[in-house]
Amino acid sequence: MTKMTAKLILLSTGLALGAASLAQAETPARNCAPRDTVIERLAAKYGETRKSIGLGNNNAVMEVFASAATGTWTITITTTAGMTCLVASGQAFEEMADILPPQGDEV
Repeated sequence: MTKMTAKLILLSTGLALGAASLAQAETPARNCAPRDTVIERLAAKYGETRKSIGLGNNNAVMEVFASAATGTWTITITTTAGMTCLVASGQAFEEMADILPPQGDEV
């Protein structure tokens, strides 16, 4: 097996796993609940609190929850109907605040 073939197999496997994860994340019965229920569960089970928030398409609210104690994190999307769906989660969360470079002609 050539290195290129091995890379293609690895890439294909990664894409398949990613597609399966995305499909699972879009299953409302498994990964969606009223917002209050989701927030309570994230706090009680993982010690996660909201770290950031943003407004997406169709006025959906994207939030990142994380725990400094455990390092776990969760990204959610809340629809205008109040249903919150888990989009992604993981470990090793770190809070960062990068400084933007100066604006203007200076390099």
